Amino acid sequence: MDTTGGRLKILGDDEIEALYGLPHFNDDERHEYFALSPTEKAALEQLHSIKSRIYFILQLGYFKSHHLFFVFDLPEVEEDARYVQGAYFPEFHLDDLDITKVTRLRQQSLVLDLFRYRTCDARQRQALAQKAQHAARISAKPVFVFRELMHYLKDQRIVAPGYSSMQDIVSRALTHEQERLANVISNRLDQSHREALDRLLEDSPGLYEITQLRREPKDFSASEIKREIRRGEQIRDLYHLGKSLLPDLGISQESVKYYASLVGYYSVYKLKRFEESTAHLYLLCFVYHRYQRLHDNLMSTLIHHVRRYREAAKTVAKDRVYELRSEGNEDLDRVGQLLRLFTDDGIPQLTPFHAVRTQAFRILERDKIDFVADHITTKVKFDETAFQWEHVDELAPQFKRHLRPILLTVDWAASAGHTALMEAVEFLKDAFHKGRSLSQYPPAAFPLQFMPDTAKRYLYSQDAIGHRHLLPDRYEFLGYRLLRNGLEAGDVFCRDSVRFRSFEDDLIDDDRWKDKDHLIANLGLPLLKQPIQEHLAELETQLEERLSQVNQRIASGDNAHFEMKKRGSQTRWTLHYPRSTELINHPYFDSLRQVDISSVLHFVNRHCHFMDAFDHVLGRYVKQEVDDLTLAACLIAWGTNMGLGRMGEVSDIGYQALSTTSDNFIRLETLKTANDRVSNAIAELPIFGHYDLGEAIHSSSDGQKFETRIHTINARHSPKYFGLKKGIVSYTLVANHVPINAEIIGANDHESHYVFDILFNNSTDIQPEIHSTDTHGTNEVNFAILNMFGYQFAPRYRDIYDKVGEALYGFNHPSQYDENWVLKPVRKLTPKLIIEEWENIQRIMVSLALKTTTQSTIVRKLSAFARKNKTRRALWEYDNIIRSLYLLDYIDSPPLRRNVQRALNRGESYHQLRRAVSHANFGKLCFKTEHEQQIWGECARLITNCIIYYNVMLLSNLLTYKEAAGDVQGTALIKQISPVAWQHINLYGRYEFRNGPEAIDINELVRELAQLPVQQVMAS
Repeated sequence: MDTTGGRLKILGDDEIEALYGLPHFNDDERHEYFALSPTEKAALEQLHSIKSRIYFILQLGYFKSHHLFFVFDLPEVEEDARYVQGAYFPEFHLDDLDITKVTRLRQQSLVLDLFRYRTCDARQRQALAQKAQHAARISAKPVFVFRELMHYLKDQRIVAPGYSSMQDIVSRALTHEQERLANVISNRLDQSHREALDRLLEDSPGLYEITQLRREPKDFSASEIKREIRRGEQIRDLYHLGKSLLPDLGISQESVKYYASLVGYYSVYKLKRFEESTAHLYLLCFVYHRYQRLHDNLMSTLIHHVRRYREAAKTVAKDRVYELRSEGNEDLDRVGQLLRLFTDDGIPQLTPFHAVRTQAFRILERDKIDFVADHITTKVKFDETAFQWEHVDELAPQFKRHLRPILLTVDWAASAGHTALMEAVEFLKDAFHKGRSLSQYPPAAFPLQFMPDTAKRYLYSQDAIGHRHLLPDRYEFLGYRLLRNGLEAGDVFCRDSVRFRSFEDDLIDDDRWKDKDHLIANLGLPLLKQPIQEHLAELETQLEERLSQVNQRIASGDNAHFEMKKRGSQTRWTLHYPRSTELINHPYFDSLRQVDISSVLHFVNRHCHFMDAFDHVLGRYVKQEVDDLTLAACLIAWGTNMGLGRMGEVSDIGYQALSTTSDNFIRLETLKTANDRVSNAIAELPIFGHYDLGEAIHSSSDGQKFETRIHTINARHSPKYFGLKKGIVSYTLVANHVPINAEIIGANDHESHYVFDILFNNSTDIQPEIHSTDTHGTNEVNFAILNMFGYQFAPRYRDIYDKVGEALYGFNHPSQYDENWVLKPVRKLTPKLIIEEWENIQRIMVSLALKTTTQSTIVRKLSAFARKNKTRRALWEYDNIIRSLYLLDYIDSPPLRRNVQRALNRGESYHQLRRAVSHANFGKLCFKTEHEQQIWGECARLITNCIIYYNVMLLSNLLTYKEAAGDVQGTALIKQISPVAWQHINLYGRYEFRNGPEAIDINELVRELAQLPVQQVMAS
């Protein structure tokens, strides 16, 4: 834990000011917050003096904004006080705001009654402390616990204690959690366990054992996977110790992952300096998580290779069929010559037939005549599948070398319907363990029940007398193929894995679920508390009313953007989409002189102190402060894809200084905190609220592909984007132009699995209400999950006509709807199924909220089409309801369609800026590990965040300038300018950090911009 001034450091100064500082309103906000409702006016009448009433209105307005009370004098709130006096008491002359403490407290009591709030008394603080301890079990990050407490206070309508009190509550909770964990660890570990953990930190020949274990496989090659298997053998016993002990700690998988990550951050020397129980906790979590990740890598390797072999076999088979067909077509010309032998008058009628045959065979060989005859008479269909299996025979040496070690290492398990496959897997494992060839086993020894009927005919050969013989190589490959299919569907799993364990293991366990009412009450998810029958009744009313309303507006012509079009005999409808007006690299920034990127970073740091987030890796154990100039150089080296080595060559800071600073201060945790600070600071600038779409924060998420120059375990082929090369995807959440969260995923990962993950784990103050994706962000559960958690999901479908034709549902049978309706449900919903499975759905949602595993893992399994058990079908049916409501709104509302398009366009604009930032090495990533890619991703996001902050600051000051000048038209046009621009930022060249950053005079820049004719620039 990082402590400052004796207290835990949770927020930066700007974040504290934003939460606890006296509000600073503009004119629009004064009009909103100081407006009085009839009830508030009645409360005002209870006060006697006008001065007291003005103070009350100010307290009331500030409470509406921050849900806090403030003590203030006239100089601190003079503009607000003059506004209130002018609006309500124009004849009164206000000299001061001096009122007694008794009056102030009475006013606060009135405000609390008006808003049904409570103060945080001793009893509430005790409940808050318990909530903090509960949150500390989910995540050991101070900011997570703090935000959970703030959400709890808001949900319970309690006035938040002061920041120092909140620091103490969070600090005590985290200390209590550390002591609790240390006690459990200390009591449960015997001497042999301690010695085994300590050996991980011993200096073995070449490298520390823990250093070797930190290494990840570079790719899916046989040599890399064998090394990975050996690592698993090293830590197997410690893993099983963790498997039995960690559940007793009562912490979430997220916390296990967090503690495990600390072993990656700290050097061996630093780990040895921790208290023994703390170091053992981190090491045990590391071993537990590393062993599971190791199994993820093994099963991902199996999936990768089986897919590769299958695709190769299909390609070879298609080529073989094409060759045979081409060969048959080529021989048809000579068949014509052969047929003319029968009409050739030059051949005497008494010529012997064998002579004619001899002449025919000179035109076309005997076997080819048979081949073409079959081709003509039977219209023979070549068995492409047979050719695929023939190629599998050729691949046998490869798949045995790559896949047998994985088969032998993994403890496979499967759902009830796949026991036959598990029998075959155990048979194969037993044979390989004994070192016996499959050909040595009699046919009766092979389990055959798992073989699909469609595959059986290809797994046997036939001898001359008609006896069938099992082909062992094909039998083995079929086992691998079905394992791969089962893993992707969720029917086959491994409990020693994260991604591939059973779905039931991903959920909150039975013991904790016994306390489900308490768990649900603590999460603050209203829909989970509401009786499902009541909730479904409300949804039925909404959906049936919307079906009627939308169809009536189409029939009456009120929906002018809905058009029926006829194509031949078919009639289709189409929607008109408004064009986006936001430009990237807006011409308004062209007139600004260029400023280098390091100066922009220092300018932003001066205003929001994001560099303060970069504490030393040892936290409170080291007093060393980061050098801002060197840190900026490191951030630019990582974020631009240049690398520390190249930065040491092209700047005035050497590689050694860069490397030391990077190792000590740059971590995913500090980068995310720094990004949050910049994002939060942007949200505080005056123009930010004008970027709302439909008076709401409307976000979007999308993936951007980057080619990798170096093989890593998560890099994947994607011919459309990388050709024959590999790459990864940076998946980013953008709200009001700000990149508020991001994640690195594989190029083959489905983006829809990460939509909820990236929204729920957004830790900024910018909390989206509506979220959009393109079609890649949609699946069978995202509408349901996002709705449960309070988000409106608003995707853009590639073909809305086709989507409505297959996914619009109603609570009645289609025959019961008006036959003249253009939009009719395709199927009746089954609410009974949702009611029957509601408790299981609740359990899934609680597991997502409590982070029992990575949210994307649960969503991936819920989305699998091959898994259609009752609970999944029920959740999909609930998803159908929410999606149907959205489809109707999307068709009926041009503003919604426009906002969805604008939100997605903002994401695309961000991608272009991001691509410009990561320009070095031709944009091809040069990082060796997945962790380094994640560091690059966060550094690049931080640089783009700083560029956007700089632009938003310029536009905000310009907006204030125009408003003060009374330029109404100019003010309106400034609000339309996108802050995503970089033509005035120098991202290239030689970097000279030691000379200090270039001074940026924001006021001078605003005066320059103010001289430009806005209308002319907007039109250009």
